Amino acid sequence: MSLYEYRELIKNLVVSDLKVKYANSILGFAWSLLNPLFMMMVLYFVFSNIFKTQENFVLYILTGLLAWRFFSIGTTSALGSIVGKPSLVTKIYIPREILPLSSTLSSLISSILEFCVLVPLLFVFGVGLSPVIILLPILFALFFLIVYGCALILSSLYVYFRDLNQIWDVLMQIGFFACPIMYPITMIPEPYRFYYMLNPITLLIGMFRDVFLNKTVPNAWDFIFVLAVGVVLIFIGNAVFKKLQRRFAEEV
Repeated sequence: MSLYEYRELIKNLVVSDLKVKYANSILGFAWSLLNPLFMMMVLYFVFSNIFKTQENFVLYILTGLLAWRFFSIGTTSALGSIVGKPSLVTKIYIPREILPLSSTLSSLISSILEFCVLVPLLFVFGVGLSPVIILLPILFALFFLIVYGCALILSSLYVYFRDLNQIWDVLMQIGFFACPIMYPITMIPEPYRFYYMLNPITLLIGMFRDVFLNKTVPNAWDFIFVLAVGVVLIFIGNAVFKKLQRRFAEEV
């Protein structure tokens, strides 16, 4: 049976994930908007004097931060998607890919809503929007492939290796500074820039900035490269997931 036949279950799991995420919180979803804003202000006051030449530095940081949050939160939350729902693994049969899929979809919805905070700021700072904004669904789709591919790998490995969450937290901290969130790519020495640009998250951050800030269509090769990485990650993720899922019921 295809995942499409379980679309109602997927929808219910996504809604449940979103409700749990903001349960018992006074401000609820507002925290998802306030968190990147507060983080952006901290980064702006710390780095604004260093990168004085960067145009619209506030928006530059916020765009990179919002893009990074989708990858970071999406993969981290998907990490425990199998272990966190043992009853769905041991008591009933469903395609278990549904669990990391629903987690990634809830992160995608949160990320799209978080980007809404950027739109009014674009007008406040006089940048506005341009017709290239219609490319956003494509960028989110490409980003989804990357996050979901990682989610399949991480969620299946975490069933067996419970230290993985600690390791992934460290990697996310390293990744935050390894991506051009608060500094321009021109800071990377020319001999190393080619290798630096092989990071698909770096390319996606740049593509979001092209659409929102530069009002230009991202480089076609960037689209192709990110799509290729996403497809490869989905392929590898499915292979790893199918191989490891045989003992999920025993391990959770």
